[in-house]
Amino acid sequence: MIEIVNRQRKFPIAAARWETFAAQALKVLPVKNAGATVVFVSDRAMAGLNRRWRGKRGTTDVLSFPAAQDRFEKSEGLNLGDVVISFEQAARQANENKLSLNTEVAQLILHGLLHLCGYDHATDKGEMNRLELRLRKRLDI
Repeated sequence: MIEIVNRQRKFPIAAARWETFAAQALKVLPVKNAGATVVFVSDRAMAGLNRRWRGKRGTTDVLSFPAAQDRFEKSEGLNLGDVVISFEQAARQANENKLSLNTEVAQLILHGLLHLCGYDHATDKGEMNRLELRLRKRLDI
């Protein structure tokens, strides 16, 4: 199950679109019967999360927070955790990269979901990046 949460006010969010996309992305990931929450936040909120959890100043585009589920919760279906996206940062990056905002957000959702599956581009010698590029093609993003 995918849950979409909008905690920012600058951009209208097409929740149904992102719920559908995230569900499609989960189907191509190496997990079965899994769900996640995608949360859209402001730059200010993201900067707070970035400072608190990563010790870094300023905003970032996407953060992933894996869920620690107990046995009972897992029996109800695996919840991978939360993917938090700064919609403001996504809009800036889309503009800088000459992409549509929808394409940028889709890429960020996929990237965050891969992190929730345990991939880490900082330590895996390019494995996550290669997989992400293949999955972008499969998902047509």
